[in-house]
Formats: sequence, C-alpha cells, structure tokens
Amino acid sequence: MASRKDGAVAEIEKKIIEAFEVFDHECNKTVDVREIGSIVRSLGCFPTEAELHELLAKVEEEEPTGYINLEKFLPVMTKVLLDRSYQPIPEDVLLHAFEALDENKCGYITKEELIKYLTEEGEPFTEEEMEDMLSTALDPETNTVRYRDYISMMIVDET
Repeated sequence: MASRKDGAVAEIEKKIIEAFEVFDHECNKTVDVREIGSIVRSLGCFPTEAELHELLAKVEEEEPTGYINLEKFLPVMTKVLLDRSYQPIPEDVLLHAFEALDENKCGYITKEELIKYLTEEGEPFTEEEMEDMLSTALDPETNTVRYRDYISMMIVDET
C-alpha cells in the first residue's frame, strides 16, 4: 500500500520537475519568479493572484532573489497537487457567471462589455491578461465573445 502511494508521489514529483525544467533556461534548477504562475497552471492548478502570492511566499528565499529554486518549489507544489488545491472553476459556474453579465440573454458579450467587467470589477485583469484572453475568446468577425464556445475551449479535461 505504501509503495503505491510513494509511486503516486514520485509520479507527481516527476511532472513538477518536467514543468519546472521547461522554464529553467539556465539549467541550474532555478526559474524566474515571474514564471511560477505559468508552471503552476501548466500542472492543472488555477490559483487566484492572491493564492499565487501566498504560494510564492512559501517558496521564495528569505532574501528574495527573483528566482525560485526547485528544491523549495518541489515539496510545496507536490502538496498542492496531492491536496488538489486550486482546482478550476466548474463549467456550470463559469456559464452562470457569463449569463449574469449577458443582460440581453443573447449568448455573447461584446468586447467593450468584457473589458469593462474584467478591468473595473473584482480582481482586475492586467493589460497582458486582457490581451491573452481576447486573443482566444474574441470572435474577430463580430467583435464579441460567444461564451459557451469560449467555456468549451477553457475546460480542463481531467482524464
């Protein structure tokens, strides 16, 4: 029984190391602190910015260097994956959120409406996050986001 659990941990650690190494450009077991969000999301976790900052606080050196070491990141991220922390928002919740913003119930939101909601409400998107989202979500012909299609693209297959 213990060996199966150890095997699962070893498999998780292997995935974390592989994801970390993609961003370890110097091959010295460190990554730029700004890459941690990408690494965490590539592993199927979707923390808020506040949660990401909490995670960074656990893995940064006492005197921040701007880099994160694999030896500090690995045990923290292993626990995150074992605990299934930062799970994606379920599809029905995303759909309900978009429908609440779609005042005319027409199945889409205009680019202008979306920018307004995502930069002026709640935890605002940065300009880069807005550009990334719009490049994926926006229908260039109609300048709208057909949110059912967009949600289908975003859903993480957990198989």
